[in-house]
Amino acid sequence: MLVDADNLDVGRLRLVVDELAACLAEGYPVRLHVAGHPTRLASLPWPGAAELLPAHGWQRADAVLAAAYVADDEPLVLVSGDGDFALLADRHPGAVLVVGVAGATSGRLRNRAAVVDPVHDGPERLRSWLRAGNAS
Repeated sequence: MLVDADNLDVGRLRLVVDELAACLAEGYPVRLHVAGHPTRLASLPWPGAAELLPAHGWQRADAVLAAAYVADDEPLVLVSGDGDFALLADRHPGAVLVVGVAGATSGRLRNRAAVVDPVHDGPERLRSWLRAGNAS
């Protein structure tokens, strides 16, 4: 799971964090990489399993997350609504879920991936993806 903490509002990120914490507490394995400005990273109680990757400057979080990405057949969850990860999503061998803002998620991502907005769609779709297997 790759989270661009600079790309979504804190309210949506909090819903994601809550679901992650619940799934990890139940023993579901999730590989979690979170990149963003240090103040944004510090604004939420990320699970202990999260690899927090401080990134300063425009597009730095994207570059850090791209470096953390591993191509495998496992489901990939991208918490980012912009199109910066469209090529990664297109080439990922497994299923892809994008967690973003309803109506604002890049069309380039919607072409290849399922999209969920935790505010409008609720946490159930994200929960089912995380519980279905490893989220890389």
